[in-house]
Amino acid sequence: MTETVTKTATETIRIRPARTDDVGAIKTLVAPLADQRILMAKETVAYYESLQEFRIAESEDGEVIGCGALHVMWEDLAEVRTLAASDAWRGKGVGHALVERLLEDARALGVSRVFCLTFEVEFFKKHGFEVMADQTAVDPVVYSELLRSHDEGVAEFLDLARVKPNTLGNTRMIKEL
Repeated sequence: MTETVTKTATETIRIRPARTDDVGAIKTLVAPLADQRILMAKETVAYYESLQEFRIAESEDGEVIGCGALHVMWEDLAEVRTLAASDAWRGKGVGHALVERLLEDARALGVSRVFCLTFEVEFFKKHGFEVMADQTAVDPVVYSELLRSHDEGVAEFLDLARVKPNTLGNTRMIKEL
């Protein structure tokens, strides 16, 4: 997939696929949010392993100003994860541009539902996400298959006891595409 360019009222933001040399910037963007327990920090190897899921937001001068990933969980279900913008760029449309791109990616992959686990409920509502009333987003057969996943994000989606400390206070949201 190619890059996209978003023009806000005052800025131009370019969204492109992540490259290996972006891992340091991704970690830098995530670190303050992980310290605040908004995002989960990951080991460096996990960022490299999931690099193809990431999109990078850049300013006009090429500065990495945000990141986000789309993780496919099942044939019809994906998760927006690791959405972050630098402090200097928060409130300037970076997150919105990234979410729109990730939703385009989901459609291109044939995914019909996109999930997120977030503290930013109002932000995601602006993109058509709704708070999940319960965990019926997957049927029991799919649920049992997802239990076999080693991915922490899948465990969070399933609300497994072992990840409860990481998800306290988060809201599960979903969007039909």
